Parts: sequence; C-alpha cells; structure tokens
Amino acid sequence: MAAEPMILASGFPPGVEDFDFQSLVPPLGQAITKITLLAWLAAAIIIVFFLVAYRKPKLVPTKTQWLAESVYGFIRDGVSKEVIGTEKGVRFAPYLATLFCFILVMNIFGIVPFLQISPNSHIAFPAFLAIITYVMFIYLGVRKHGAWGYIKHSLILPGVPLPMHFLLVPIEFVSTFLVRPISLAVRLFANMFAGHLLLLVFTLGGVALINAETIWFRPLSVVSWAVAIVMTFFELVVAALQAYVFVILTASYVESSLADEH
Repeated sequence: MAAEPMILASGFPPGVEDFDFQSLVPPLGQAITKITLLAWLAAAIIIVFFLVAYRKPKLVPTKTQWLAESVYGFIRDGVSKEVIGTEKGVRFAPYLATLFCFILVMNIFGIVPFLQISPNSHIAFPAFLAIITYVMFIYLGVRKHGAWGYIKHSLILPGVPLPMHFLLVPIEFVSTFLVRPISLAVRLFANMFAGHLLLLVFTLGGVALINAETIWFRPLSVVSWAVAIVMTFFELVVAALQAYVFVILTASYVESSLADEH
C-alpha cells in the first residue's frame, strides 16, 4: 500500500489534492496557484498559436494557418452569423472565437498528463466568464434600446393580455437577469468538475484494486483503467462541446439584446 501515497503525490493520475489550490508563492497568497498558472498558460498558447499561424499568411495556407482559419471560420459562420445575423454577427466573431478557444484549451487541460485539472472545474473561472457575457448583453441592450426600452424589450411580451404580465414579467426577469449568468457558469463548472471526479474514481479505483488483499480483485484493475482511458476520450468530446455551448449561448443572448422585436 506504500505505492498509493506516492501516486497521489505525483499528480498523475488525478487526485483529490488537485482541488486544494495551494499558493505557489506564499507571500502573494492565492494570487498564484496551479489553477491561475494554467489559465495564463491557456491564454499564452492561444496568443502564440494565432501569431505563428498568421505571421506569414499564404494564399495556399500551411497546416497551422488552415487550422487557425478553420477555427475562426467555424465560429464566425456557424455561430456569429448564424445566431446573431450576417451583418451584426461579424463584429462579434473575434470575441466569440477567442472565448471558444480559451474555454476549449482550459477544458483540455483536464486530460493532459501531470496537469490533470481544468481551471473551469473551479467555479471562479466559469463565473467570471459568465459575468463578462452578462455585462456585455445588458450593455448592448441598453445601448440599442435605452435603459427603460431594454427593460420593456426583455420583460414585456407583445400581444399578451395585461393581467398575464403579473405572472410573466417576474418569470422573464428571473430568466433573463438571474438564470442566464448562473446557468452559464454552473453548466461549464459542473461538467468539468464531474469529469475530473470520474477520472479520479476509475484511475484510483484501479490502484485500489491492484493493491487489494483479495487476489481475485486484481484483474479488475485493468477494467477500471480501461474505463478511465475511454472516459478520457469522452472528456475530450465534452471539453469541446461545453466550449461550443457556452459560446453559442453567449451569441444567443447578444442576439436577443440587439433584436428589434422580442
């Protein structure tokens, strides 16, 4: 059983200590932890990737340029133009593409050996990204319709009998101004947190089984680790899907703020 603490301490496979965000620079408190470093690393990877991809753009793109153009084109055409509109959507494409890449890279960290944790499994990061979206769609709505006009636009449904507004206005208020940011943050956080726990269960379950006193349990460790490998590939799909969901919901909220009619 002496091997188990050693495996836990190494950070591979993932362990519960990954959620204990110890300061890497004690005088600075929680300002610099593994999680914050991973967030900065994600930003650096994205910046370097796009700088390299477009350093010397060619008519016949290189593989790196093609990948960068494909990612941006997918968000621009498949999200910005499709959800917000052809004319209005183009100006939001750079932000939405950046948001997608940032969330995706941070999510993928959850299955990278020796990193094994996504910053989005810490509620602070999804909450901050949700707040940015929240402030943005309210600002855009107020700028287009005016403060009172945006409130009417968001809460009052046209063609609904007046008595029904006593029921519908509170529902619309909660849905638009409370549920949207909370659901954005919690959905991303919960999926990445749960994914980390699943990998933890099966990888450490394999360790427990191979060290079991009953010899018949030991072959089951191979099954446990095989499931962990399958779950790792599943987590990759979830990482991309959650980044896409976050971005497309952001685009839909922007579109609702800029719409001429409810």
